Amino acid sequence: MPLYNFLCQSCGSPYQELILGSEAPTCPQCDSHEAEKQLSTFAVGSGAPDLPPPSACGTCGDPGGPGSCSN
Repeated sequence: MPLYNFLCQSCGSPYQELILGSEAPTCPQCDSHEAEKQLSTFAVGSGAPDLPPPSACGTCGDPGGPGSCSN
């Protein structure tokens, strides 16, 4: 069951609702069915761990780092 964010076009209230199939969302403030689906994001951590930049390959010196050459 997907959880969507909506903005009521009648009263301007933001809300979230579980929507099944083609159900129309109902505003909890004014009971309107006039809603606009909003971009939904989720919280994430700081992203990828801090990794050191690739260093030159020990075999040939390729600046792409280990594994970037055919040696």
